[in-house]
Amino acid sequence: MTPVTSARFDGHSILITAAGQGIGAATARRLAAEGASVLVTDLDAKRASDTAAAIREAGGTAASLACDVADRTAVEEAVAYAVETFGRLDVLVNNAYAASEDAELFEDEPDESWERDLDITLSGPFRCARAALPHLVASGRGAIVTIGSVNGEQDFGGHAYSAAKAGLASLTRTLAGHAGPRGVRVNLVAPGTIRTDAWAGRDAELARAAALYPLGRVGTPEDIASAVAFLASSDAAWITGTTLRVDGGIVAVNTGFRQAMAQP
Repeated sequence: MTPVTSARFDGHSILITAAGQGIGAATARRLAAEGASVLVTDLDAKRASDTAAAIREAGGTAASLACDVADRTAVEEAVAYAVETFGRLDVLVNNAYAASEDAELFEDEPDESWERDLDITLSGPFRCARAALPHLVASGRGAIVTIGSVNGEQDFGGHAYSAAKAGLASLTRTLAGHAGPRGVRVNLVAPGTIRTDAWAGRDAELARAAALYPLGRVGTPEDIASAVAFLASSDAAWITGTTLRVDGGIVAVNTGFRQAMAQP
């Protein structure tokens, strides 16, 4: 990976949820490499601590804190800790999610998994944005970047997860309208299939998925981190309320159909 030499986030304080691994950890590393002071939060305190330690070892600035986005008090404490530790809060990155396996039949879906997925994936970013917004307004350059999914736009499975991700796209638009006049931008990144620990041991499935992507591969956490860095930075100063697909073209191009029609 080519080292990042930009300093777009010098003097910025950034809070990232679920940043102990995967997309969140890659985003924390990318933003710290560009000069940000990063608060790495995660439900797993050790994962958060390990990510923050790796950033510091690489010469960056990072702290860590355990945070459950389903808990309003924990969220408010995390925001307060970021402000106390770094003196301000400029960017919030909402990355935490939950994704339960669908029941074989929709009528057998339990309330518990539906409510958990929506609570963490949709209500979690709501809680984080609510707590962070006054500080983002005060910063004068505040931004919120939320990790959505192509599941919010097309059927890739996952009833509750997909509904929650679609809700995040709507929340992005309504919050952008509210926060824009207060100087805060709000955007969403919608990834396609990303090679993370959630896919561990499923290389054959990833290979089948890759064949359906116009660019011929699934994504990496660093692909998403790059998009987050752009939307959080002043390079995106006139962008708000948008969903940026980072999906290898899978929503725009029906590769499976094209392949089927090309068969003799």
